[in-house]
Amino acid sequence: MQSKIKNELGTITIGNEVIARIAGLSAMECYGVVGMAAKSIRDGLVHLLKIESLSKGVRVETLENGDLLIDLRIIVEYGTNLAAIADTLQSNVRYAVETGVGMRVREVNIYIEGVRTE
Repeated sequence: MQSKIKNELGTITIGNEVIARIAGLSAMECYGVVGMAAKSIRDGLVHLLKIESLSKGVRVETLENGDLLIDLRIIVEYGTNLAAIADTLQSNVRYAVETGVGMRVREVNIYIEGVRTE
């Protein structure tokens, strides 16, 4: 699905893949986030995604009123405060998407899929 912004000059259409990429890059800048995660449908295991495929750990949904819902699946570093990471992640992703795309973000939901112990 695509997100649309209408103004007096016309319509701007932004693909959800673009919004997911912005959210993924913003998430990777947060302290304690090791990477984005994707679940394998076949075996149910969680895999750490490479930088090229960050958007696969992000789901973007456009609501009827034009607001965005963003779900992030992340892997964090062992020994970090999970609540602090989630709070920082929510505010950073919201700010990056709202300033970069110009659309309101209603929710940023964080799913911590794993902890890296290295």
